[in-house]
Amino acid sequence: MSALRATKSPHSLRPRIRFDRNELAGAFGDIGTDLPLIVGMILAAGLDSASVLIMFGAMQVLTGLIYRFPMPVQPLKAMAAIVITGKLAGDVLYGGGLAVGVLMLLLTVTGLVVWLARIIPTVVVRGIQFGLGLQLATLALRQYVPADGRNGYVLAAFAFLITIVLLGNRRFPAALFVIALGALYAFGFTLDLSTVAGSFGFAVPRLHVPAWSDILAGLVLLAIPQIPLSLGNSILATYQSAQDLFPDRAPGFRKISGTYSLMNLINPFLSGIPTCHGSGGIVGHYTFGARTGGSVVLYGAFYLILGVLFSSGFDRIIRVFPLPILGILLLFEGLGLMTLVRRLEDPAKDLGVALLVGLIAAGLPYGYLIGLIAGPLLVALNRRRSPGNAA
Repeated sequence: MSALRATKSPHSLRPRIRFDRNELAGAFGDIGTDLPLIVGMILAAGLDSASVLIMFGAMQVLTGLIYRFPMPVQPLKAMAAIVITGKLAGDVLYGGGLAVGVLMLLLTVTGLVVWLARIIPTVVVRGIQFGLGLQLATLALRQYVPADGRNGYVLAAFAFLITIVLLGNRRFPAALFVIALGALYAFGFTLDLSTVAGSFGFAVPRLHVPAWSDILAGLVLLAIPQIPLSLGNSILATYQSAQDLFPDRAPGFRKISGTYSLMNLINPFLSGIPTCHGSGGIVGHYTFGARTGGSVVLYGAFYLILGVLFSSGFDRIIRVFPLPILGILLLFEGLGLMTLVRRLEDPAKDLGVALLVGLIAAGLPYGYLIGLIAGPLLVALNRRRSPGNAA
Protein backbone atom coordinates (compact mmCIF):
# COMPACT_ATOMS: atom_id res chain seq x y z
CA MET A 1 0.00 0.00 0.00
CA SER A 2 2.92 2.33 0.57
CA ALA A 3 3.69 2.20 -3.16
CA LEU A 4 0.16 3.34 -3.92
CA ARG A 5 0.27 6.17 -1.42
CA ALA A 6 3.58 7.37 -2.76
CA THR A 7 2.10 8.05 -6.16
CA LYS A 8 -0.15 10.84 -4.92
CA SER A 9 1.16 14.18 -3.68
CA PRO A 10 -0.47 15.49 -0.48
CA HIS A 11 -0.66 18.92 -2.13
CA SER A 12 -2.38 17.76 -5.31
CA LEU A 13 -5.59 15.96 -6.18
CA ARG A 14 -3.93 14.36 -9.22
CA PRO A 15 -1.43 11.52 -8.70
CA ARG A 16 2.08 12.03 -9.96
CA ILE A 17 3.26 10.13 -13.05
CA ARG A 18 6.59 8.41 -12.53
CA PHE A 19 9.19 7.26 -15.03
CA ASP A 20 11.44 4.80 -13.21
CA ARG A 21 12.63 1.22 -13.67
CA ASN A 22 9.45 -0.22 -12.20
CA GLU A 23 7.27 1.78 -14.57
CA LEU A 24 9.54 0.69 -17.42
CA ALA A 25 9.24 -2.96 -16.37
CA GLY A 26 5.47 -2.70 -16.04
CA ALA A 27 5.27 -1.13 -19.49
CA PHE A 28 5.94 -4.54 -21.03
CA GLY A 29 3.34 -6.38 -18.95
CA ASP A 30 0.79 -6.36 -21.76
CA ILE A 31 3.03 -6.73 -24.80
CA GLY A 32 2.38 -10.47 -25.07
CA THR A 33 -1.30 -9.75 -25.70
CA ASP A 34 -0.94 -6.75 -27.99
CA LEU A 35 1.98 -7.42 -30.29
CA PRO A 36 0.81 -10.68 -31.94
CA LEU A 37 -2.63 -9.20 -32.63
CA ILE A 38 -1.15 -6.02 -34.10
CA VAL A 39 1.26 -7.95 -36.33
CA GLY A 40 -1.49 -10.37 -37.34
CA MET A 41 -3.84 -7.58 -38.42
CA ILE A 42 -1.13 -5.70 -40.31
CA LEU A 43 -0.24 -8.79 -42.30
CA ALA A 44 -3.77 -10.19 -42.80
CA ALA A 45 -5.47 -6.92 -43.79
CA GLY A 46 -2.55 -5.21 -45.50
CA LEU A 47 -2.59 -2.28 -43.09
CA ASP A 48 -0.11 0.58 -43.15
CA SER A 49 2.24 -0.39 -40.32
CA ALA A 50 3.33 3.19 -39.61
CA SER A 51 -0.25 4.37 -39.09
CA VAL A 52 -1.13 1.37 -36.91
CA LEU A 53 1.93 1.70 -34.67
CA ILE A 54 1.81 5.48 -34.34
CA MET A 55 -1.89 5.62 -33.50
CA PHE A 56 -1.64 2.68 -31.10
CA GLY A 57 1.23 4.43 -29.33
CA ALA A 58 -0.57 7.77 -29.31
CA MET A 59 -3.65 6.24 -27.68
CA GLN A 60 -1.42 4.72 -24.98
CA VAL A 61 0.16 8.07 -24.21
CA LEU A 62 -3.24 9.81 -24.19
CA THR A 63 -4.69 7.21 -21.82
CA GLY A 64 -1.70 7.28 -19.49
CA LEU A 65 -1.98 11.07 -19.16
CA ILE A 66 -5.76 11.00 -18.66
CA TYR A 67 -5.95 8.23 -16.05
CA ARG A 68 -2.51 8.59 -14.43
CA PHE A 69 -2.49 4.93 -13.40
CA PRO A 70 -1.80 1.85 -15.57
CA MET A 71 -4.87 1.96 -17.83
CA PRO A 72 -3.33 0.69 -21.08
CA VAL A 73 -4.86 0.39 -24.52
CA GLN A 74 -5.35 -2.95 -26.30
CA PRO A 75 -6.51 -4.03 -29.75
CA LEU A 76 -10.15 -5.11 -29.88
CA LYS A 77 -9.66 -8.87 -29.59
CA ALA A 78 -12.83 -10.17 -31.26
CA MET A 79 -12.32 -7.82 -34.20
CA ALA A 80 -8.65 -8.79 -34.45
CA ALA A 81 -9.48 -12.50 -34.46
CA ILE A 82 -12.12 -12.08 -37.20
CA VAL A 83 -9.79 -9.95 -39.34
CA ILE A 84 -6.84 -12.33 -38.94
CA THR A 85 -8.81 -15.49 -39.64
CA GLY A 86 -11.12 -14.02 -42.30
CA LYS A 87 -8.56 -11.73 -43.93
CA LEU A 88 -11.00 -8.82 -44.14
CA ALA A 89 -9.92 -5.65 -45.91
CA GLY A 90 -8.45 -2.82 -43.88
CA ASP A 91 -11.24 -0.46 -44.95
CA VAL A 92 -13.82 -2.75 -43.32
CA LEU A 93 -11.72 -2.82 -40.15
CA TYR A 94 -11.66 0.97 -40.02
CA GLY A 95 -15.42 1.05 -40.63
CA GLY A 96 -15.96 -1.45 -37.82
CA GLY A 97 -13.82 0.63 -35.50
CA LEU A 98 -15.90 3.74 -36.20
CA ALA A 99 -19.12 1.75 -35.73
CA VAL A 100 -18.05 0.37 -32.36
CA GLY A 101 -16.98 3.86 -31.30
CA VAL A 102 -20.43 5.24 -32.09
CA LEU A 103 -22.18 2.33 -30.33
CA MET A 104 -20.09 2.81 -27.19
CA LEU A 105 -20.74 6.56 -27.32
CA LEU A 106 -24.49 5.87 -27.33
CA LEU A 107 -24.15 3.50 -24.36
CA THR A 108 -22.18 6.18 -22.53
CA VAL A 109 -24.33 9.27 -23.12
CA THR A 110 -27.60 7.41 -22.49
CA GLY A 111 -26.31 5.90 -19.25
CA LEU A 112 -27.03 2.36 -20.46
CA VAL A 113 -23.48 1.30 -19.62
CA VAL A 114 -24.08 2.25 -15.96
CA TRP A 115 -27.42 0.42 -15.95
CA LEU A 116 -25.79 -2.73 -17.33
CA ALA A 117 -23.05 -2.48 -14.71
CA ARG A 118 -25.64 -2.31 -11.93
CA ILE A 119 -27.62 -5.37 -13.00
CA ILE A 120 -24.60 -7.64 -13.53
CA PRO A 121 -23.38 -9.06 -10.18
CA THR A 122 -19.74 -8.73 -9.15
CA VAL A 123 -19.35 -12.51 -9.08
CA VAL A 124 -20.14 -12.58 -12.82
CA VAL A 125 -17.46 -9.96 -13.47
CA ARG A 126 -15.02 -12.08 -11.47
CA GLY A 127 -15.95 -14.96 -13.75
CA ILE A 128 -15.27 -12.82 -16.83
CA GLN A 129 -11.86 -11.92 -15.41
CA PHE A 130 -11.11 -15.58 -14.71
CA GLY A 131 -12.21 -16.60 -18.21
CA LEU A 132 -10.03 -13.99 -19.89
CA GLY A 133 -7.08 -15.00 -17.73
CA LEU A 134 -7.63 -18.63 -18.66
CA GLN A 135 -7.70 -17.75 -22.36
CA LEU A 136 -4.46 -15.77 -22.10
CA ALA A 137 -2.64 -18.47 -20.13
CA THR A 138 -3.84 -21.18 -22.52
CA LEU A 139 -2.74 -19.14 -25.54
CA ALA A 140 0.68 -18.65 -23.96
CA LEU A 141 1.21 -22.34 -23.22
CA ARG A 142 -0.24 -23.73 -26.45
CA GLN A 143 1.10 -21.33 -29.05
CA TYR A 144 3.78 -18.97 -27.77
CA VAL A 145 5.99 -21.13 -25.57
CA PRO A 146 6.32 -24.03 -28.09
CA ALA A 147 6.84 -21.66 -31.06
CA ASP A 148 10.65 -22.09 -31.33
CA GLY A 149 10.89 -25.78 -30.55
CA ARG A 150 13.54 -27.03 -28.13
CA ASN A 151 15.37 -23.70 -27.98
CA GLY A 152 12.08 -21.99 -27.25
CA TYR A 153 11.32 -24.27 -24.32
CA VAL A 154 14.77 -23.61 -22.84
CA LEU A 155 14.34 -19.88 -23.32
CA ALA A 156 10.87 -19.97 -21.78
CA ALA A 157 12.18 -21.95 -18.80
CA PHE A 158 14.86 -19.33 -18.09
CA ALA A 159 12.30 -16.53 -18.47
CA PHE A 160 9.88 -18.36 -16.16
CA LEU A 161 12.55 -18.80 -13.47
CA ILE A 162 13.59 -15.15 -13.73
CA THR A 163 9.96 -14.08 -13.33
CA ILE A 164 9.32 -16.37 -10.36
CA VAL A 165 12.44 -15.16 -8.56
CA LEU A 166 11.99 -11.45 -9.26
CA LEU A 167 8.19 -11.04 -9.46
CA GLY A 168 7.22 -8.15 -7.22
CA ASN A 169 10.83 -7.02 -6.75
CA ARG A 170 10.81 -3.22 -6.99
CA ARG A 171 14.60 -2.92 -7.21
CA PHE A 172 15.13 -5.55 -9.92
CA PRO A 173 11.86 -5.72 -11.94
CA ALA A 174 11.36 -9.12 -13.56
CA ALA A 175 10.05 -7.91 -16.93
CA LEU A 176 13.19 -5.89 -17.69
CA PHE A 177 15.37 -8.98 -17.34
CA VAL A 178 12.93 -11.13 -19.33
CA ILE A 179 12.80 -8.61 -22.20
CA ALA A 180 16.59 -8.25 -22.09
CA LEU A 181 16.92 -12.04 -22.33
CA GLY A 182 14.67 -12.05 -25.41
CA ALA A 183 16.61 -9.19 -27.03
CA LEU A 184 19.94 -10.93 -26.44
CA TYR A 185 18.56 -14.12 -27.97
CA ALA A 186 17.22 -12.23 -31.00
CA PHE A 187 20.46 -10.37 -31.68
CA GLY A 188 22.50 -13.49 -31.04
CA PHE A 189 20.58 -15.90 -33.27
CA THR A 190 17.94 -14.32 -35.51
CA LEU A 191 18.48 -10.57 -36.03
CA ASP A 192 21.38 -8.58 -37.42
CA LEU A 193 22.06 -4.87 -37.20
CA SER A 194 21.86 -4.44 -40.97
CA THR A 195 18.19 -5.43 -40.86
CA VAL A 196 17.51 -2.81 -38.20
CA ALA A 197 19.49 -0.14 -40.09
CA GLY A 198 17.67 -0.97 -43.32
CA SER A 199 14.32 -0.45 -41.61
CA PHE A 200 15.07 3.14 -40.59
CA GLY A 201 12.93 5.90 -42.10
CA PHE A 202 10.45 8.64 -41.20
CA ALA A 203 6.68 8.07 -41.43
CA VAL A 204 3.40 9.66 -40.32
CA PRO A 205 -0.17 8.26 -40.17
CA ARG A 206 -2.23 8.16 -43.35
CA LEU A 207 -5.52 10.06 -43.45
CA HIS A 208 -8.55 7.89 -44.20
CA VAL A 209 -12.29 8.61 -44.45
CA PRO A 210 -14.39 5.45 -43.95
CA ALA A 211 -17.04 4.89 -46.61
CA TRP A 212 -20.65 4.22 -45.56
CA SER A 213 -20.49 0.74 -47.09
CA ASP A 214 -17.41 -0.09 -44.99
CA ILE A 215 -19.06 1.27 -41.83
CA LEU A 216 -22.14 -0.90 -42.44
CA ALA A 217 -20.04 -3.99 -43.22
CA GLY A 218 -17.85 -3.31 -40.18
CA LEU A 219 -20.92 -2.94 -37.97
CA VAL A 220 -22.34 -6.32 -38.98
CA LEU A 221 -19.12 -8.31 -39.31
CA LEU A 222 -17.01 -6.79 -36.56
CA ALA A 223 -18.72 -4.36 -34.16
CA ILE A 224 -21.72 -6.49 -33.15
CA PRO A 225 -19.57 -9.57 -32.29
CA GLN A 226 -17.18 -7.30 -30.37
CA ILE A 227 -19.67 -5.48 -28.12
CA PRO A 228 -20.35 -8.38 -25.66
CA LEU A 229 -16.62 -8.87 -25.05
CA SER A 230 -16.18 -5.12 -24.67
CA LEU A 231 -18.95 -4.86 -22.09
CA GLY A 232 -17.60 -7.83 -20.16
CA ASN A 233 -13.88 -7.15 -20.25
CA SER A 234 -13.23 -3.60 -21.47
CA ILE A 235 -15.85 -1.97 -19.23
CA LEU A 236 -17.05 -4.16 -16.35
CA ALA A 237 -13.92 -6.21 -15.67
CA THR A 238 -11.65 -3.21 -16.28
CA TYR A 239 -13.63 -1.18 -13.74
CA GLN A 240 -13.38 -4.04 -11.24
CA SER A 241 -9.63 -4.48 -11.78
CA ALA A 242 -9.11 -0.74 -11.28
CA GLN A 243 -11.13 -0.91 -8.06
CA ASP A 244 -9.09 -3.90 -6.90
CA LEU A 245 -5.65 -2.45 -7.56
CA PHE A 246 -6.15 1.34 -7.45
CA PRO A 247 -9.21 2.01 -5.28
CA ASP A 248 -8.17 5.62 -4.66
CA ARG A 249 -7.94 6.36 -8.39
CA ALA A 250 -10.48 4.03 -10.00
CA PRO A 251 -12.63 5.78 -12.65
CA GLY A 252 -16.35 5.35 -13.18
CA PHE A 253 -18.00 3.28 -15.88
CA ARG A 254 -18.81 6.32 -18.02
CA LYS A 255 -15.23 7.54 -18.06
CA ILE A 256 -13.95 4.13 -19.16
CA SER A 257 -16.57 3.75 -21.88
CA GLY A 258 -16.10 7.40 -22.85
CA THR A 259 -12.37 7.07 -23.58
CA TYR A 260 -13.04 3.72 -25.29
CA SER A 261 -15.47 5.53 -27.58
CA LEU A 262 -13.17 8.53 -28.13
CA MET A 263 -10.27 6.36 -29.29
CA ASN A 264 -12.42 4.62 -31.88
CA LEU A 265 -13.88 7.88 -33.13
CA ILE A 266 -10.31 9.07 -33.85
CA ASN A 267 -8.41 5.95 -34.98
CA PRO A 268 -10.28 5.16 -38.23
CA PHE A 269 -9.57 8.61 -39.69
CA LEU A 270 -5.81 8.13 -39.21
CA SER A 271 -5.67 4.46 -40.30
CA GLY A 272 -5.37 3.16 -36.75
CA ILE A 273 -6.73 -0.17 -35.54
CA PRO A 274 -9.77 -0.30 -33.21
CA THR A 275 -8.71 -0.16 -29.56
CA CYS A 276 -10.15 -0.60 -26.08
CA HIS A 277 -9.18 -0.81 -22.43
CA GLY A 278 -8.83 -4.17 -20.73
CA SER A 279 -8.62 -5.69 -17.28
CA GLY A 280 -5.73 -7.87 -18.43
CA GLY A 281 -3.74 -4.81 -19.37
CA ILE A 282 -4.13 -3.23 -15.95
CA VAL A 283 -3.17 -6.46 -14.20
CA GLY A 284 -0.27 -7.08 -16.58
CA HIS A 285 1.27 -3.65 -15.98
CA TYR A 286 0.66 -3.92 -12.23
CA THR A 287 2.07 -7.45 -11.98
CA PHE A 288 5.39 -6.37 -13.43
CA GLY A 289 5.77 -3.26 -11.27
CA ALA A 290 3.77 -0.32 -12.67
CA ARG A 291 1.87 1.91 -10.26
CA THR A 292 1.31 5.12 -12.29
CA GLY A 293 0.43 6.17 -15.82
CA GLY A 294 4.14 6.40 -16.57
CA SER A 295 4.24 2.76 -17.65
CA VAL A 296 1.51 3.36 -20.24
CA VAL A 297 3.24 6.49 -21.56
CA LEU A 298 6.52 4.57 -21.89
CA TYR A 299 4.71 1.69 -23.59
CA GLY A 300 3.13 4.13 -26.02
CA ALA A 301 6.50 5.74 -26.71
CA PHE A 302 7.84 2.31 -27.72
CA TYR A 303 5.19 2.03 -30.47
CA LEU A 304 5.57 5.67 -31.50
CA ILE A 305 9.30 5.21 -32.05
CA LEU A 306 8.72 2.00 -33.99
CA GLY A 307 6.06 3.65 -36.12
CA VAL A 308 7.78 6.94 -36.84
CA LEU A 309 11.31 5.61 -37.38
CA PHE A 310 11.24 1.85 -38.06
CA SER A 311 7.86 0.98 -39.55
CA SER A 312 9.21 0.14 -43.01
CA GLY A 313 10.84 -2.99 -41.63
CA PHE A 314 8.54 -3.60 -38.68
CA ASP A 315 7.31 -7.00 -39.82
CA ARG A 316 10.90 -8.23 -40.31
CA ILE A 317 12.13 -6.92 -36.96
CA ILE A 318 9.22 -8.11 -34.85
CA ARG A 319 9.08 -11.62 -36.29
CA VAL A 320 12.52 -12.42 -34.96
CA PHE A 321 11.72 -11.53 -31.33
CA PRO A 322 11.26 -14.89 -29.57
CA LEU A 323 7.61 -15.76 -29.02
CA PRO A 324 8.42 -17.87 -25.93
CA ILE A 325 9.44 -14.67 -24.13
CA LEU A 326 6.13 -13.03 -25.02
CA GLY A 327 4.46 -16.25 -23.92
CA ILE A 328 5.90 -16.04 -20.41
CA LEU A 329 4.79 -12.42 -20.05
CA LEU A 330 1.35 -13.38 -21.31
CA LEU A 331 1.20 -16.38 -18.96
CA PHE A 332 1.78 -14.26 -15.87
CA GLU A 333 -0.72 -11.67 -17.06
CA GLY A 334 -3.29 -14.46 -17.38
CA LEU A 335 -2.45 -15.92 -13.97
CA GLY A 336 -2.75 -12.48 -12.42
CA LEU A 337 -6.27 -12.14 -13.82
CA MET A 338 -7.27 -15.62 -12.69
CA THR A 339 -6.14 -15.03 -9.11
CA LEU A 340 -8.52 -12.06 -8.78
CA VAL A 341 -11.27 -14.64 -8.26
CA ARG A 342 -9.96 -14.92 -4.69
CA ARG A 343 -11.46 -11.49 -3.99
CA LEU A 344 -15.03 -12.76 -4.00
CA GLU A 345 -17.09 -11.43 -1.10
CA ASP A 346 -18.33 -14.92 -0.22
CA PRO A 347 -15.99 -17.48 -1.84
CA ALA A 348 -17.72 -20.48 -0.30
CA LYS A 349 -21.01 -19.53 -1.96
CA ASP A 350 -19.90 -17.76 -5.14
CA LEU A 351 -16.71 -19.51 -6.28
CA GLY A 352 -18.56 -22.19 -8.25
CA VAL A 353 -20.60 -19.59 -10.15
CA ALA A 354 -17.53 -17.49 -10.93
CA LEU A 355 -15.58 -20.48 -12.22
CA LEU A 356 -18.51 -21.67 -14.33
CA VAL A 357 -18.96 -18.21 -15.88
CA GLY A 358 -15.23 -18.12 -16.56
CA LEU A 359 -15.27 -21.50 -18.28
CA ILE A 360 -18.26 -20.42 -20.39
CA ALA A 361 -16.54 -17.16 -21.37
CA ALA A 362 -13.27 -18.89 -22.25
CA GLY A 363 -14.58 -22.03 -23.88
CA LEU A 364 -17.71 -21.27 -25.90
CA PRO A 365 -18.27 -19.28 -29.09
CA TYR A 366 -19.63 -15.89 -28.02
CA GLY A 367 -18.76 -17.06 -24.51
CA TYR A 368 -18.63 -13.55 -23.06
CA LEU A 369 -22.15 -12.79 -24.23
CA ILE A 370 -23.42 -16.13 -22.91
CA GLY A 371 -21.60 -15.58 -19.63
CA LEU A 372 -23.08 -12.11 -19.18
CA ILE A 373 -26.59 -13.49 -19.76
CA ALA A 374 -26.27 -16.79 -17.92
CA GLY A 375 -24.21 -15.41 -15.04
CA PRO A 376 -26.96 -13.39 -13.31
CA LEU A 377 -29.34 -16.34 -13.74
CA LEU A 378 -26.81 -18.66 -12.10
CA VAL A 379 -26.37 -16.17 -9.25
CA ALA A 380 -30.12 -15.99 -8.67
CA LEU A 381 -30.44 -19.78 -8.75
CA ASN A 382 -27.49 -20.18 -6.39
CA ARG A 383 -29.01 -17.75 -3.89
CA ARG A 384 -32.37 -19.50 -3.97
CA ARG A 385 -30.66 -22.80 -3.17
CA SER A 386 -28.51 -21.40 -0.34
CA PRO A 387 -29.44 -22.60 3.18
CA GLY A 388 -30.31 -19.12 4.35
CA ASN A 389 -33.08 -18.86 1.75
CA ALA A 390 -34.57 -22.32 2.33
CA ALA A 391 -38.25 -22.45 3.22
